[in-house]
Amino acid sequence: MIRVVLDTNILVRAATNADGLAARLLREIAAGPHVLITSPYILGELTRVLAYPRLQARWGLDPRRIQEYRDLLATVAEIVDPATVHHVVSSDPDDDSVVQTAVTGRADVLCTRDAHLLDPGVVSYCAERGVRVMDDVALRHLLSQPRDRC
Repeated sequence: MIRVVLDTNILVRAATNADGLAARLLREIAAGPHVLITSPYILGELTRVLAYPRLQARWGLDPRRIQEYRDLLATVAEIVDPATVHHVVSSDPDDDSVVQTAVTGRADVLCTRDAHLLDPGVVSYCAERGVRVMDDVALRHLLSQPRDRC
């Protein structure tokens, strides 16, 4: 079992491309035995980002579908609310909440395509707390390994 935080950019990809890697990862994690971890911050950011006009123009997700997706995530995920947000991501302080979601939720993996979160300093901070930071391709590889190696 792997405990995973999917960053907003991965969750957006999952919402907008049902056949893409992000959606496949989300389905696999949600089906178990893995655990999806999220937070009110990530769910709020997801709702806001999916409502961006450029995403609306491209993908046409109406407010009802966005809310259904958010509700689905809230149903299948373990929701944690970090009490304290340490300043770790100097280039984008908003990402500190994502890092602290992973730390508070005792995640094994924080999956992201955000360069700020893949920064060596952030990766080191997370590693010291037992969280591996990786992109979706690396997570796909990890999940495809035999269970005893995960």
